[in-house]
Formats: sequence, C-alpha cells, structure tokens
Amino acid sequence: MSDAAVAMNRFGLGATRGQEPPGNPKRWLLDQIDAYQPATPVLATAPTSAAVAEDIAAYQAEQRAIRQAAMARQGVPAPAAVVTPPPASTITPMTSNMAATVMAPPSPAQEKRSAQQVARQDARRLAQDDYTNLVGLRTASALTTPTPFAERLVHFWSNHFATSADKLELIGLAGTLENEAIRPHVMGRFADMLFAVERHPAMLIYLDQAVSIGPDSPLGLRAKGRRRSGLNENLAREIMELHTLGVRTGYTQADVTEFARAMTGWTVGGIGGGPAARFVADRPVGNFAFVPQVHQPGTRTIMGKAYGQDGEAQASAVLTDLSVHPATAGHIATKLARHFAGDNPPPAMVARLEKAFLSSRCDLPTVYRALIASPEAWVAAPAKFKTPWEWSVSSYRALGATEVPAKAMQGLLDQLGQPMWKPGQPIGYDDTAASWAAPDAVLRRVEAAQRFASKAPPSIDARALAPQLFPAALTPMTAQALSRAESPTQALALLLVSPEMMRR
Repeated sequence: MSDAAVAMNRFGLGATRGQEPPGNPKRWLLDQIDAYQPATPVLATAPTSAAVAEDIAAYQAEQRAIRQAAMARQGVPAPAAVVTPPPASTITPMTSNMAATVMAPPSPAQEKRSAQQVARQDARRLAQDDYTNLVGLRTASALTTPTPFAERLVHFWSNHFATSADKLELIGLAGTLENEAIRPHVMGRFADMLFAVERHPAMLIYLDQAVSIGPDSPLGLRAKGRRRSGLNENLAREIMELHTLGVRTGYTQADVTEFARAMTGWTVGGIGGGPAARFVADRPVGNFAFVPQVHQPGTRTIMGKAYGQDGEAQASAVLTDLSVHPATAGHIATKLARHFAGDNPPPAMVARLEKAFLSSRCDLPTVYRALIASPEAWVAAPAKFKTPWEWSVSSYRALGATEVPAKAMQGLLDQLGQPMWKPGQPIGYDDTAASWAAPDAVLRRVEAAQRFASKAPPSIDARALAPQLFPAALTPMTAQALSRAESPTQALALLLVSPEMMRR
C-alpha cells in the first residue's frame, strides 16, 4: 500500500468515489485533528438521552400504574358473568371445563399481564425507532464526514466504552452515549471522556450502577437482608479492567470492592430504579444524579491510596487518578496500536504512544500525533482485516453513497454479525482478524457485495474505480481479476471483496 492508500483506508474509513488522494498523507491526517467538529448538521436531529429517558420514564410510570391497579383489585370478587340461556333445542352439550372457559372473565392477574405486555411492546417500539434512527445517522456521518480519521477514532472509543442495546432501557440509549460522551471529547483529554462516559445514563444503567447501595449507608442499613439490595461492583470492575487500567495490572478484588463503595450514590434521574429512585424522582429525567442516602460512608483505600473525600467527590477523585495512571496509558496505547498497526501491537509503537499519553497528562491529540508519526502504522502490507462495520462503510463510500436507509444498514450489520452497539458484553467487539475472517463470514460479505453491485449506478466502472480507491496499491492479481470479469456488475462485486477492500 502507498502512503496515500494507508491514510485513506487504514487511518480513514476508505476512499470515496471521485476523491483525490492526499498529496501529503500525514499532513492530511494531522489537519483533521484541528478540523474535527463533534456537532454536525447530519447529527442535529439525533435522538438525545434526555428524550429517550422521557420515553423510558413514561413506560415505567405506566407499569407502576398497572401494578397499583392490580393491587387495588385484589380481594374484590370478580362480578359473575350474566348469561341469557338460549332455547334448549340449540344447546350443544359441553363439559363443565368448557363452560368455565367460555363464561369466566379474565382474572386480575391475567389482565395485569396483558396490560404490561402491551405497554412493553409500545415502549420497545419507541426505543427501536430511536435505535434505528441513530444507526442511520451514524452511517450518514461516516459516509459524508470531511474528517474520516477523526470519525474512525469516534468508532474506536465508542467500542472501547461499550454498552449493549439488548435490554429495553438500553435499546434507545446506547447510541446516545456515542454522540454525547464520545464525540465531544474525542479531541480532548481522556479524563474528560472518561467522566462523561461513566456519568452517562446508558453506562450507569447498563452496568447496574443505579441500583448499587452502600451497605452502611442510611438506606443500606435499613435495607439489610432484603432481596435485591446491596453493593453492585459491575461498573467499578469494568472501569478498572476495561476502561482504564486493563486486566492483571496490579489491582485486586479488594480494590474493585472499595471503588464500588466509593461509587455508591451515582445514579440517573427519573429512570435509575432501585431503592434510590425515590430520592431522584424530581431530578431531570436521564441526567446524572448523586444520592447521599445510599453512599457508603468512610475513607476508601484503593491501590494503596486513601480517598477521604465526601460523597460524589470520592469516586471522582479515584477516576481522576485512574485516567492518568501508567497502566491506563499502557492499556490505551496497546489498543490503539492494535487498531492501527496490526493484531500483534508492535512494542516500540506501544511504548511511544504510552509516553505521549503520560507526558501530556492524557491529552488525546498528542497521542494521535504520536500515532501518525509511528512508522509501524505505515507499513505497506495490509495490517488489519476489516470488521463488518468497517467493510460496509468503506464499500458504500467506494460506491459514492452519501445516504443509506437506516433499516438497510441495520439489517446488513445484523447479517454480517456486528449489529451496531450490540456486542453483548462490556468488552465490546473484538479487534482482531480471528473474530471476523471465518469462511462463512466472508461468504456473507460476498453475498452483500453482489447485492451492492447489482444496485450500483451503471456508470461505475470497477476497473477505473479500483486505482482511485487504492492509489499505487492495487495488486496485479486484483487488476487481472477485474479485467476478466464477465460483466461490469461482476467486476464491481469482485472489487468489493478484493483483498484490498477486505483489509486495511
């Protein structure tokens, strides 16, 4: 690969049809750091966490009303069914069980379940509409962005701080985390992004922080022994293991527990649930909230350091230290090197990025400049096998698409095995070829490429398009395959699944 091809495909999201290759590839990338705009016209209509939370709050209120109505009906005999008997000659003999089935009205429990199911279906439909809308807007942003390197970094960090849009409350919220906590800070300090993510309703609900109670807090002392009340360590563990320090970097289970105690009280206004919910019922719905009544009192000792701050400030102090910890620098450096230089991160590059992170106090543009300056990221051989999302975006960009129906993109990603914001686990989607290059996965891309090619404008000539997409990087084997194709449609399909398009 030439430097221009590396810049557009490995650092960027793939060349677009008609795009001129950058004359100075490194300068082209560096300029994007300053030119990046988190708020764009494309994303102006995106659903917000506040709007999604209002829908969730309405659903939760409806469910409470249904439960209360059912409780009010308990113990009150259901009115007897009044039946006017037909003439004896028309009566069909039936068993007593059949008669009971026909004549008995639904029980209060049945009515409750039916009402709850209808409410849940309505809420899921609203959430799914928000999810699909966000999928479409993220796709449009990726296809039209003037700063594709910066956009790739948004996707990288969104996967680093992964949630999963599986349960009802997360379907609409997951995508808002990317727009509200990642995009505004992708060209800022890692610490600021970390704080924005951990205080976002999607993360607090996904990892059950909103229901965590300090055992010795005022509410915890009253709730001891009750089912489903107590300390929840999910968010504290994932912050240390996935978001900052990384696995096996010197902290212990005791440190995780102490951090979880420090984080008690962090919840979400209006929709957080759990015993703390009544204390934030009047707070703005979907906003971060702190509830002192569930905060574990006392000094916490984490990784040998004592934190004696009161209330919300205690966990904030821990987060601040974690954001600039040497282990965090190593963890972030390793993941960036893996993303841009290969599945086995070059140690020298990792050390260079780690140094940039620490010396700048986690200033991300400083780290990105060190990334661009790393020769390991500019090797000519393709370094990475594209994920389904990367391949789909680069294929659409190659065809000159600026807009794709949201449901079409959603269906495509589902088919290819990487549904958006649904990794199913806090670690996010894997970033190595082993997870995406299986024969059946490649076959699904071939089938998708054939559909793309059959719907592409007839004016697209794959033989002319290929060297534009991969300047000074098209292999003779691919060029020969394109020249021997039986039709323009077949040639375009072959280009979309060529080694140059499948790798970056």
